[in-house]
Amino acid sequence: MTKKNSDKQTSDAKVDFESALEELEELVSKMESGDLSLDESLKAFERGIELTRKCQSSLEAAELKVQTLTKDREAKDPDLKIDE
Repeated sequence: MTKKNSDKQTSDAKVDFESALEELEELVSKMESGDLSLDESLKAFERGIELTRKCQSSLEAAELKVQTLTKDREAKDPDLKIDE
């Protein structure tokens, strides 16, 4: 693995959901334009998969946190019912 790839993976761990989604949207736009070479398209696709996984992971973590918080709230106030 090259230093550039290693640096990108390190920085990926710090990429927030909004940044990942924005980069993903830019990649999709570039790919839809049809102006990329085959090699560039494959690299963009690979990066898109990485970003998609990052976004999915962030969404799953957020959902788990919301579920935990609402269960905690319901446990403290049994009369409170939060619709899902």
